[in-house]
Amino acid sequence: MRCILSIDVEDWFHILDVPGAPKPSDWEHLPSRIEIGMMKLFEILAQCNTKATFFFLGWIAERFPHLVIEADTYGHEIASHGYLHELAYRMTPSEFLDDITRSKKILEDTIGKPVRGFRGAGFSLTEATPWFFEKLIEAGFLYDSSLFPASRQHGGMNVEKRAPYKVVEMPRVFYEIPISVVDILGKPLCLFGGGYLRLFPYGLIRKMAHKVLSEKRPVVFYVHPREVDPDHPRMQMSLARRFKSYVNLRTTEPKLQKILHDFEVTTFIDFIKVELCEENVA
Repeated sequence: MRCILSIDVEDWFHILDVPGAPKPSDWEHLPSRIEIGMMKLFEILAQCNTKATFFFLGWIAERFPHLVIEADTYGHEIASHGYLHELAYRMTPSEFLDDITRSKKILEDTIGKPVRGFRGAGFSLTEATPWFFEKLIEAGFLYDSSLFPASRQHGGMNVEKRAPYKVVEMPRVFYEIPISVVDILGKPLCLFGGGYLRLFPYGLIRKMAHKVLSEKRPVVFYVHPREVDPDHPRMQMSLARRFKSYVNLRTTEPKLQKILHDFEVTTFIDFIKVELCEENVA
């Protein structure tokens, strides 16, 4: 079974739940670093002849459409990360639908292709969002990767569903592909993205990735452009939060290169086509 590589396309000031963080109305006036991180990721992936799924914020895609076009031209999958990077459980169902519809339209208008995948900000699919899949179906998505099957600061659900599954109660075919977790000392942990990937030694990450694969589950790796741009500006935050956000930034690139050397990775949409044998995928 192949692994899946995903990129959450956000800028350095899109970190969630930081007191005093700039408001969306201020984002335009901040120095963006998104192009630096994206160019580095394009370079790494091209060197390894690897394709990934890029979950673009609609706000980013609107201002940097050339990055969406370039990712698509390289053969990567374009998917949605919502428009304003808001936690789903802090929105009403109608606000959520408006946000995801807006982002999807921007992306589809940019590349002239359907956008089939979604990932919520902060993996914010929780018990407080029972309408989550329904609204994604209504917006025209085929799959989601917002389920984090363990406790975490944003979102997270302590559920037993860890493998990709078809959401059977939906009016048409729809898949959930959860973030990968593995039991360590009886506790489910994710070592395969964000601060987890940066914090843990690569030897442990590789060992646990093989454990996930042995359980017939794909390993869903995820990184952000800011994580391969260690010189990006820092936000003011608590010491604990600063550690989580900025620890070992300079290890992201070499770890990503090792992952691409040691594992066969693909996009979400190709995984659905090949591994889940879904034929009706445009």
